Amino acid sequence: MSAAPQKFSVSHLEGSEFRSDGLRPFFEYRDLGIRAATNDGVVAHVIRAVPGVPARPEWHRHEVNFQMVYVLKGWIRFEYEGVGEVTLQAGACVHQPPGIRHIELGHSDDLELIEIVMPADFRTVAD
Repeated sequence: MSAAPQKFSVSHLEGSEFRSDGLRPFFEYRDLGIRAATNDGVVAHVIRAVPGVPARPEWHRHEVNFQMVYVLKGWIRFEYEGVGEVTLQAGACVHQPPGIRHIELGHSDDLELIEIVMPADFRTVAD
């Protein structure tokens, strides 16, 4: 059985909106249309901080095949099991290996980042 063909996709800032229905209540998410184009194979979105709303640190891991974060603006600080604390600033990129336990320790009010995850539908496990 072959997979459904992927479709062309383009997402412009104008006409796009940030939504607060994502994984974390202190972030807003702007879907980039990749999920639909890849038949749920990949999700890509811009995430931005809700100003004045702090992170709620909780150790967790994601059941994914691939996860990458690229910081566009501001900063975010994580702690990764077996790695330690990592602060990402504008221009920084991190590949989070599948299943790595981590916790977000904080972020700037002006944080904006791009996150790309495979598959689009994945589980987050608190532990």
